[in-house]
Amino acid sequence: MDRALKSRFVSALLGGTALAGFSAPALAADASPAAAIETVTVTAERRPENILDVPYNISAVGGDVIANNHVLDAAELMRSIPGVSVVDRGDRNASTVNGIRIRGLNVDSSALGDYAVSAAATVSTYVNDTPLFANFLLTDIARVEVLKGPQGTLYGSGALGGTVRYILNAPELGVFSAGLSASASNVDGSSGVGVSGTGTVNIPLGDTLALRITATHNQYPGVTDYVNLYQLDANGVPVAPSGVLSTDAAYTTKKDADFAHQTYARAALLWKPTDNFDATASFTIQSDQFGGRRGMSLGTDGFGVPYKDSEIGSAQLEPASRDVYLGALEANLDLGFATLTSSTSYYNHRGEITSENTGFYAQNEWLHDFYYNYPRPLASAVRHYGDKAFIEEVRLVSDTSGPVEYILGGYYQNQQLLSTQDSFLRGFKRWWDTAYPAFAASVISDQDYLYRHHEEFTEKAIYGDATYHITDALQVTGGFRWFDDRSSAIVHQETALYTGFFDSSTTTGVVGGSKVLFKGNASWKFDDSGLLYATVSQGYRRGGSNATPTTGHFAESPAWLTYKPDTNVNYELGVKGRWNDIVYNLDAFYVDWKDPQFNTATTFWGFFAVQNAGSATSKGIEAQIDGYVGDSLHYGLGYTYTEATLGKDLYSADGLDFINAKGAQLPGAPRHVLTAALDYTVPTLFDVLTTFHLDGYYQSSMQNTLSCSTCALNFVPSFINGLPAFTGEPKFYAHLPGYTLWNTSARLAFGDNWDAMFWVKNIFDAHAVSGVYTEAYMGTSPGQNYYGNGSKALTALPRTVGITLNYKM
Repeated sequence: MDRALKSRFVSALLGGTALAGFSAPALAADASPAAAIETVTVTAERRPENILDVPYNISAVGGDVIANNHVLDAAELMRSIPGVSVVDRGDRNASTVNGIRIRGLNVDSSALGDYAVSAAATVSTYVNDTPLFANFLLTDIARVEVLKGPQGTLYGSGALGGTVRYILNAPELGVFSAGLSASASNVDGSSGVGVSGTGTVNIPLGDTLALRITATHNQYPGVTDYVNLYQLDANGVPVAPSGVLSTDAAYTTKKDADFAHQTYARAALLWKPTDNFDATASFTIQSDQFGGRRGMSLGTDGFGVPYKDSEIGSAQLEPASRDVYLGALEANLDLGFATLTSSTSYYNHRGEITSENTGFYAQNEWLHDFYYNYPRPLASAVRHYGDKAFIEEVRLVSDTSGPVEYILGGYYQNQQLLSTQDSFLRGFKRWWDTAYPAFAASVISDQDYLYRHHEEFTEKAIYGDATYHITDALQVTGGFRWFDDRSSAIVHQETALYTGFFDSSTTTGVVGGSKVLFKGNASWKFDDSGLLYATVSQGYRRGGSNATPTTGHFAESPAWLTYKPDTNVNYELGVKGRWNDIVYNLDAFYVDWKDPQFNTATTFWGFFAVQNAGSATSKGIEAQIDGYVGDSLHYGLGYTYTEATLGKDLYSADGLDFINAKGAQLPGAPRHVLTAALDYTVPTLFDVLTTFHLDGYYQSSMQNTLSCSTCALNFVPSFINGLPAFTGEPKFYAHLPGYTLWNTSARLAFGDNWDAMFWVKNIFDAHAVSGVYTEAYMGTSPGQNYYGNGSKALTALPRTVGITLNYKM
């Protein structure tokens, strides 16, 4: 390959790999590296352009790379992108809470995930042009673009930390194509074989219509064993083998409890009656069923038996399910001087999740103080979440023929959010009536808590971005976003199962306001393949109402009623380009974050609530190189340093509890992250092309949560087998050790139609803990008759070996 062609090829790799540890696309059996050269474009700025010409830090991962490396989920995908971290909660919790974190902008606990939090995420996610966090399966994707820093001048839905765009493959006119993919895999510790299948077809319907349909089904057996389960009767109550008043209980075990059954389908119809107009209507659906969590409990059960890898001590199974529907109509009209685009969409995302709360009751001494050491305690929290919205976005994007380029858009969103919880102490009423028949009327039922949170959010926004090319090499950009938002919340709560302590409240709250945000950018193309840029951009996240009760038996301070918007200013200086055979990207950033929103609980009664911290900052560097050695060896290296810290001492909203001190490391934000990848292509032999791939990911230690009342006293955590050990205090805090993950694969391409891939995820079977429910928060308590253990470490997928067969025509 000559130098010019090789340089263009490496530039294409930058667009396809994000310089972040993914391999180059595997080549067809009759291809050479030179044959794969193409111009890789992104549409981050709403028009097609080379990724090297985008004057800020953007990463893009091509759909062929996702497929060829058999990327299993969004957590694996995000780990490959510098500046991005993720809490890997497994399939069960992957759609409940957005765990994507860009440049360390996070104050929430890594253990969140079983209920929908009130504060919006710091990172927005888009499916095509719809702002939706649904965590769809990675099926039939054209590419994933990750934009770092606030993006309110380019997209209808603004974001503090950045934006992730999942861009799906569009129907093609005049082309019939089809493909099938089938995989089988086994996870270390699992007794079953997981299977997955995908089918895609593109059908031309005359000269102006095309239909594209894709469907995927995953059937994974699970790997986690629940080893302290109560045996339950037909009413879901723990069996009492020696009678209701005895202290005996019957236990059982469920192997491979965390199964995942997932079905995804999408149909898209393209109509292009003229050269200057097209419209695409699409409908996407995903339905999931999960049997339990993935992870491992810490310490021992109530009988003193230590937990092994992939064993959880919850006293009950923790199933979950969810469904998401997305309908969209996207239309483009080429006006000559600009393109007018309309994007109309409606989605409905809802789910149900059951959580084991017995350990929580035990560690708060509630089983002793309020429930008379009920002999077979089983506290269930049954939660529902819902998010549905209508969204309309219209934008005008100029062509690129003049010295001025612009984007002007209007945005409207009407969103309705739902969050519920019903808590039960299963079988308590039956036991109470038997133990204290004279006082049977004192207990209402097994249900001791009911929570309903309804929120309606409406936003109207006008945004724009204009670039002036001073010379062919020098340009400046200015952007703005004006918006008006309104949020109204209604919260209803009922507490206690005793008639004497029963209390209920219904509270409402309304917040809203208008604001203007700005962005400024300058860039200088110092040679044909080098770009120097600087950006200052503002971000904003809406405030809201907790509607916490302030009267009655369970009253909290009025300080918990509402929380303020939080804002930030992102400063970035970077350089990107190509030097000889190396593509590079280097940037430094500083983020000044005001009033960070912190999902937490109220001081006295632990109601869900959001409060503001005073301030935080994040600063660091992101560096990547990518290149090719000869015609066969591709490499990629990435490094990110992030120092994200609390700017002021943090107290609870009512000022009664100290949470953490100024300078504390923000949770879920490792200081050091390294990514690496190697791909070696064996020359074609007997019409078979073989590509070997290896990628690695390392992150340094990080904090589990900000909640650490003793951290100001130089608290030093202890560990057993590399995992946080129980010390009794602090309750939520854990220092999570760093970890390394390695993946590998070998792909054989047989002509143009068939290929086979053998792959291994997590080669060395690392625990890779990204979140912890501590023993002090959820652990065992045999003195209160709780012999299970609700603590757990959220671990990455154990070593998984698989094979994938693909056919396309």
